Amino acid sequence: MVGTIPVGGGSPVSVQTMTKTKTSDVEATLAQIREAADAGCDIIRVTVNDKNAATAIADIVAASPIPVVADIHFNHVFALQSIEAGVAKVRINPGNIGSVDRVREVLGAARERSIPIRIGVNSGSLEEDILERHGYPTAEALYESAMRHAEICEDSGFTDIIISVKSTDVSLMIRAYRLLAARTDYPLHLGVTEAGTTRVGTIKSAVGIGTLLAEGIGDTIRVSLTDEPVREVEVGKDILRSLGLASRGVEIIACPTCGRLEVDLFRITAELEKALAGTKKPVKIALLGCVVNGPGEASEADIGIAAGKGVAILYRKGRVVRKLKEEEIVAVVLEEVRNFQPDEGS
Repeated sequence: MVGTIPVGGGSPVSVQTMTKTKTSDVEATLAQIREAADAGCDIIRVTVNDKNAATAIADIVAASPIPVVADIHFNHVFALQSIEAGVAKVRINPGNIGSVDRVREVLGAARERSIPIRIGVNSGSLEEDILERHGYPTAEALYESAMRHAEICEDSGFTDIIISVKSTDVSLMIRAYRLLAARTDYPLHLGVTEAGTTRVGTIKSAVGIGTLLAEGIGDTIRVSLTDEPVREVEVGKDILRSLGLASRGVEIIACPTCGRLEVDLFRITAELEKALAGTKKPVKIALLGCVVNGPGEASEADIGIAAGKGVAILYRKGRVVRKLKEEEIVAVVLEEVRNFQPDEGS
C-alpha cells in the first residue's frame, strides 16, 4: 500500500508522476500536485534533495490530495526526515544512498511507520563494482543491483518493497524488467528514465512500458517527459487505456484524416480534448470525419460523430440520435458526456 493506493497483487496499474518545482516552494509544489491529481494521477513523487526540501515535505504531505513519495539521493537523513513527515513511500537509489548501515537505518524507520520502499535502480548510476564486473550497464547488471539491495532489505526482515530498473535504452529496460519478473515476485514500477521531449519520450515510454504491460509485467508506471507533470499523467493513462487496463476518464478516438475529410476535425478534436481534460467519467467518444469508416466506428463508441460535408450524425450507444450542423458538434458532444450514464445498456 502506498498510502491508500494498492500496488501489485492484482491491483489496477497505478499512474505516477513527479513534481518539477523546487520542493521548498510549498505552494507551487502543491499546485502541481493538485493539477496532476485532477488529471488522474494516483501517486506523486517529490524530490527531497536539500534541507529546505526536507523541512517543506511535512506541509506538502499534509495538504496533498494523493499519496506523496519522497525521492532520495545521496543523503539518507533526508529519507529519515521524510518518513517522520508522513510520506507514503520512500524511493532510494542503491547506487548513491551510501553504506548498508544507512540503508538499514532507513528500513528500520520505514518499518515502524509501515511505509514501503522503492529500490530505484538506474542505468546511469550503477554501483562501481557492478559496472566494473559487467563492463557497462546490462540487464544483468541492473538486475544484480536491484537484488543486492532487495537482499539487504530481506536480511533486515523488510519485504515491503517495490523495484524499478530504469534505463534510457528501451530495449535494455525491457530485458531488465523481464529478468526481474521471471526471478522475483516483488511489485514492479515501470519507466523509461529521462525519456526526453514530449514527442520522443511519449514514443519511448509507450514502447517500453506498453510492451511490458502487454506481457503482464508491471504494477505502477511513470512516464518521464521534459514537460509538465500533467502531460506525463495523460500519456501514462493513455498507455493503460490502449491496453484495456484503465477505464477511468474520457477516451477520444479520432480518425487520422485524409483528403475525404469534410469538417474541421482538427479544431473539433482539440476543443473537446481541452474541455474534457480531467473528466473521470468512463466514456468513449469517436470522432470520424468522413462517410467511409465513420458510421461503423461511431456506432461502436458510447458517443459517436460521423461527419459529412458541414454536417454530422450523432450516435449514442450505437444508435442514431440526430443530425447536427458542424458548428454544433462540440457543444452537443459535451452535453452528451454530461448526461452519459456509464451503466447504460450496451
